[in-house]
Amino acid sequence: MTVIGEIIKKAIDITGMIKSDPDPVESQKEVLKELLETAKFTAFGKAYNFKGILESEDIISEFQKVVPVHDYDKMNGDWWHYLLEGHQNVTWPGGQKYFALSSGTTSHSKHIPVTDDMLASIRKAGINEITNLNAFDLPGEFFTKQILMLGSSTNLIEKDDHLEGEISGISASNLPAWFGGLYKPGREIADITDWDERVKKIAEQAADWDIGCISGIPAWVELMLKEIISYHKLNNIHEIWPNLMVYTTGGVAFEPYRKSMEKLLARPLIYIDTYLASEGFIAIQKRPDTMSMALFPNNGIFYEFVPFDEDHVDEDGLVKPGAKVLSLANAEENVSYVLLITTVSGAWRYMIGDTVMITDKEKAEIVITGRTKHYLNVVGSQLSVNQMNAGLRVIEQEYDVVIKEFIVAAVHRNEEYIHKWYLSCDKNPDKIKVAESLDKTLCENNKNYNVARGKALKGVEVELIPEEIFYKWSEETKKMGGQVKIPRVMKEEDFLEFGKFVESNL
Repeated sequence: MTVIGEIIKKAIDITGMIKSDPDPVESQKEVLKELLETAKFTAFGKAYNFKGILESEDIISEFQKVVPVHDYDKMNGDWWHYLLEGHQNVTWPGGQKYFALSSGTTSHSKHIPVTDDMLASIRKAGINEITNLNAFDLPGEFFTKQILMLGSSTNLIEKDDHLEGEISGISASNLPAWFGGLYKPGREIADITDWDERVKKIAEQAADWDIGCISGIPAWVELMLKEIISYHKLNNIHEIWPNLMVYTTGGVAFEPYRKSMEKLLARPLIYIDTYLASEGFIAIQKRPDTMSMALFPNNGIFYEFVPFDEDHVDEDGLVKPGAKVLSLANAEENVSYVLLITTVSGAWRYMIGDTVMITDKEKAEIVITGRTKHYLNVVGSQLSVNQMNAGLRVIEQEYDVVIKEFIVAAVHRNEEYIHKWYLSCDKNPDKIKVAESLDKTLCENNKNYNVARGKALKGVEVELIPEEIFYKWSEETKKMGGQVKIPRVMKEEDFLEFGKFVESNL
C-alpha cells in the first residue's frame, strides 16, 4: 500500500507542477463575467439588467453601481423565498434541489440555496485541497489512509420538492463514488441524525479504521476523540489510529483548542485551516508556513471587500448604504474587511457575516478576523473576536489554564455599562484577578478599548464555568455537532438568558 501511496503522491506532485495558480485579479474578472452571463435571464438578472452590465466597459464597476449589497434577510425576503415556494430561475438558472440550513451563531435557521453548480464548485475546491497536500511534505503512505469527516447528518430533510440539511451533510451526501472507500464514518453512520448516537457508533467502529486525516469543527472533533479514547480505554487517539497525521479544521479559530486537543494525541498533527460556509467553499490553507488561507479566484465565487469600520458598517453589523466596496484588485493588505460574495448558487453581493484581512494579495490569501455581529462596540470598545482570542491566550499562559469557549456582552450595571464574560476554564483561579488581567491585556493591545475604559465602559466581570455548560446550552437551544458554533458576542437580552441557563446548571 505504501507503493500505491507513493504513486498517488507523485501524481499529485506532477499535477501541482503542471497546474500553476491563476492570476487572482484576472480570474476574478472572468468569474464575474461568467456569473452574469449565466444568470442574465433569471428574474434577478433581468431586474438588475445583467445584459447591460455585460456590455459596459468596466463590468466590475457597473455591477457594483447597479446591484445592491444584500444580507440574508434582504436576499431571502426579496428573492430566495420564491425558491422555497417552488419557483424556478429566480437568482440562478433552474429549480432548487438543496437548501443549506445555516446553524452557526444566529438564533434562527437560514435557508441558503445550494445549486448543482455550487456542489461542483465545492468538489473542485476539495480536489484542489488534496492536490495541495504535497506542500505539507506528507509521506506516501498517508495517501492510502482514510479520511474521517465529522460533519452534520447526511440524512437530509425531505420538504416538498427539495432537501434540507447543513452544508457539510449536503456535501458528504454528494461525494464522488471514487472517494467512498476513503470516506469515514460512511453513509450508514453519517445518516444518523442524533449527535450522541452518531459519535457512539463512530467509537464502536473506530478500531476497524485506519484514519490518516480528520476534518471538522474543533469542539465537536475533540468531544468525539474523548469518546473514542474512553470507549476503548486508551491513553491517546494514536493508540488506535497510529497513522493519524492531519487535522483539517474550520468554522472557528483553532488556536483556543490546540492545547486541550493535543492532550489527546501522542504527537502533534499537521493542522490545515479551511473555510467552508453554508454559502460555499471560500478558501483553504495551501502552504505550511502560514495560517492564512487562499481564496479560490476561479471557482464560481466573486469576492468583494467593505472596510470594517463605523463609516461603512452600522451597529448591527450591516453594510451601510453607499459604503465603499472594493474588488480584490483594489483591496489592501492588513485591513479588516467585511466579506461579500457572489456565487453560482445565486447569492449576489451577499454579506456572508465574516470579517477578513488580506495577508498576501498576490497569493489571494486571507485570515478570518471575526464576525460582523461578533464585534463588541456598544460603548466604543471596538473589540474583534481575534482581539478577544488573543487576550484569552495571555490569560491561559498567566494562569496555566485552558479556555476554549467564551461569550461576552456589554450589560447595564447601575445605569452604566460593563463587559461581562463567561469563560470555560479547566481550573479555578481567582475570577477577580482574571478579570483584572484580561482588562489590562485588552487595554494594552486595543487603543479604542483603552479609551472606552476611561469613559463609558465602567468595569469588567468574569465568570468561570465548565465548558460542558456551553455544549449543553448548544444542545438544548440549537443542537450539537455539524456546523454548529458557540456565539462569542451576545446582545444583552440574550446574554442575560444565557446567564440564567448557567445558574440553573452549575
